[in-house]
Amino acid sequence: MAAPVVIVGSGLAGWTVARELRKRDAAVPIVLVTANAGHFYAKPTLSNALALGRSPAQIVTTSAEQMAAASGVTLLANTAVTGIDAAARTVSLSDGQTLVWRDLVLANGAQPIVLPMAGDAAQQVFRINHLEDYARFHAALGQSPKRVLVIGAGLIGCEFANDLVGGGHQVQVVDPSPRPLASLLPAEAGEALQAALSAAGVAWHFGTAVTAVDHQVTTDSATGTSSSGLRATLTNGQTLDADLVLSAVGLRADVRLAQAAGAVCERGVVVDERLATSLPGVWALGDNAQYPGGRILPFVMPIMAAAKVLAANLAGQSEVLAFPVMPVAIKTPAFPVLAVPPAPGVAGAWQHADGARWDYRDATSALRGFVLAAEQRSQRAALIATLVA
Repeated sequence: MAAPVVIVGSGLAGWTVARELRKRDAAVPIVLVTANAGHFYAKPTLSNALALGRSPAQIVTTSAEQMAAASGVTLLANTAVTGIDAAARTVSLSDGQTLVWRDLVLANGAQPIVLPMAGDAAQQVFRINHLEDYARFHAALGQSPKRVLVIGAGLIGCEFANDLVGGGHQVQVVDPSPRPLASLLPAEAGEALQAALSAAGVAWHFGTAVTAVDHQVTTDSATGTSSSGLRATLTNGQTLDADLVLSAVGLRADVRLAQAAGAVCERGVVVDERLATSLPGVWALGDNAQYPGGRILPFVMPIMAAAKVLAANLAGQSEVLAFPVMPVAIKTPAFPVLAVPPAPGVAGAWQHADGARWDYRDATSALRGFVLAAEQRSQRAALIATLVA
């Protein structure tokens, strides 16, 4: 049998490459290796599953077996890639196997950023990057309301805060920034989001960070009963009590395999406009890739666009990556937001246009980005048509 295309990772990037490649080439053998079960699900659903009324099992849309059958893929589930020999064109697996590959696709995603944290309960801080992580968090939430401390007021932190407070939980959010989504939204939009989530019940602690998480036992003076929980200590000296702590401070591209194999890596695995790495026959896309221009794009639309280009190149065609306008949807029902940030390095300033709309315009007043919230999101298509690249 001919050497296969080996795909590492069963997230949106890995499965989409497999599906798109099979559309273009009915014969090429494809092997997909994943460290987890390999089921297909929409990862963004993890931060609004409570509002959707979905259990972890209900988040899965297609089983791994169905995905593999649909694309004619040999699936090696619950198997980790432990090393890459780029010269021999082989990968070593955790079960002792060695696979020879024709082409190797690295779609192994990113890892949660772990902030240094003291305290005897620091290891109990949840970080959610996969369905298995969410299942553990969901089980800890249980059936009764909990006090949840969310570390991080970025996109995922805000989405989880909205979902948790909507599910009846008491939510506090800690972030060193001055407001939510400070790096993505103009100040007024961030403040509007903050106000809406505050009205929903979220308590904010800005300009500070968590330094320690410890176990805490409290005794009710009236009844004499004791209860256990967690206590977080902040850099400003304040302490916050919670039942669960969720860290949502972002992800870092997982470059460990590629770096050990000798691939050029910076903030991610560096790829060119065809998705090729610096190693012959090795490709990368998704959360672990650094696209031309130094861009890291851990969102659905870039993954879908990159997967189609990569599949075409694997099938012997020659295509280059050209990202379309890719709005970022922030799933906060209290104040839903759609953002199209300006391209990196574009000089300009945010302007409040009308109601819950903000425009990013350059020195010539050309529209280079925008933010739409609530009912203003209906302007999306019209504004995209007027954007200057």
